[in-house]
Amino acid sequence: MEHFNRRRTAALLVGDVLVFVLALWLTLFFRYAAVPPAALFVEHLVPFLFLFVIWIGIFFIAGLYEKQTAILRTRLPHLLFNTLTANALLAVVFFYFLPIFDIAPRGSLFLYLVISFALMLSWRIYGSAFLAPWRREKALLIGEGPEMRELLNEVNNNWQYNISFVSSVDAQNLSGLDFKEEVVKRVYAEEVYLVAVDVQSHSVEPILPHLYNLIFSGVRFIDMHKIYEEVFNRIPLSLVRYNWFLENVSSAPTLSYDALKRLMDIAIAGVLGMLSLLFYPFVLGALALESGRPFFIVQERVGKGGRPIRTFKFRSMRVVSGGSAGEITPVGALLRKTRIDELPQLWNVLRGDLSLIGPRPELPELVRLYEKEIPYYNIRHLLKPGLSGWAQLYHENHPHYRANVAETRTKLSYDLYYIKNRSFFLDLTIALKTIKVLLSRSGV
Repeated sequence: MEHFNRRRTAALLVGDVLVFVLALWLTLFFRYAAVPPAALFVEHLVPFLFLFVIWIGIFFIAGLYEKQTAILRTRLPHLLFNTLTANALLAVVFFYFLPIFDIAPRGSLFLYLVISFALMLSWRIYGSAFLAPWRREKALLIGEGPEMRELLNEVNNNWQYNISFVSSVDAQNLSGLDFKEEVVKRVYAEEVYLVAVDVQSHSVEPILPHLYNLIFSGVRFIDMHKIYEEVFNRIPLSLVRYNWFLENVSSAPTLSYDALKRLMDIAIAGVLGMLSLLFYPFVLGALALESGRPFFIVQERVGKGGRPIRTFKFRSMRVVSGGSAGEITPVGALLRKTRIDELPQLWNVLRGDLSLIGPRPELPELVRLYEKEIPYYNIRHLLKPGLSGWAQLYHENHPHYRANVAETRTKLSYDLYYIKNRSFFLDLTIALKTIKVLLSRSGV
């Protein structure tokens, strides 16, 4: 196993250095719009080699060569972003405040940082998957409940994951099991060096001494729920108790993130809002020809802190007697399919009622129902609701306007994932995935 880790670390290290060097070559290529001469490349490479050594050291400090980083891959982009940001600051100090070398890469430094980040992210997420066929690590799964069975089936039937469970132990059936004879011996026989265990399960407590002894044999342990969260992009609801919220959720504002998020909302919604005005004459004309006024509908939704907000959309349904909505019109169906009906909500974003990214706002009557039927449902109102969100991307059967307690409970598990892991990088990821979904016409 130690040989396995050394080979993997060495392969990642060589790959990282090659990425840094390739990024420098591409930077010179784009800057001069020509293949850089060897002398020019070497002239720039020499001072950058000093930075490469420091950067690799920071990668080690950040844990980018640890096995757990490879297993929990959704955390990799955020970790890389923070690490490369630190590297960028060091590069600025190195070239601007310590002018040791005669070259002045100031004009290309920003370009280099952008290119190196894109290449490193691609290499670490996709390229490292082809390092060698030994990448699936043998693991043991110890836990209970439906999440354990769901995780076992998903991981063992999908080769995209870095681990494979060679055995599993249901913690609820430990009474008739000789753990030392039937499990510990198999760990040694199968050369298992990773154990995913449900540390929240009281049923696991009797076998903790045996697990403790495995530490001295080089076995590493990881919380089963962390892998579940990584694989399914949601929080297992069996884990959610009051203590979970105390450990993972905070309502305290993060000034840098909140300010950056609001700036992104204003900038993007402002530009898209102005561009969307080009669609208004065509939409209003189509609605006028089909069924006349009203052209817009105003809906009351539940916003941040549980306060009511009014959202605006193009009307997509017929208005029948009493002002109630009827069936969806042909024009309305097109507006919904293309999401053009939601363009007026960009002005809600500018007003500050909505954000571009966040849990989708719900109707007040449905909120009242779900708060009675689903524990902790009101935690969604900790954040400002959004036009798109994590649940809209990953929850395939999310309900829309009709009550569905079962599916909304599942939807909440995705919202909890976003609330726990929210960051500017995650918001950017959701935004890019939303664009991809919209371009594929599948909607969100």
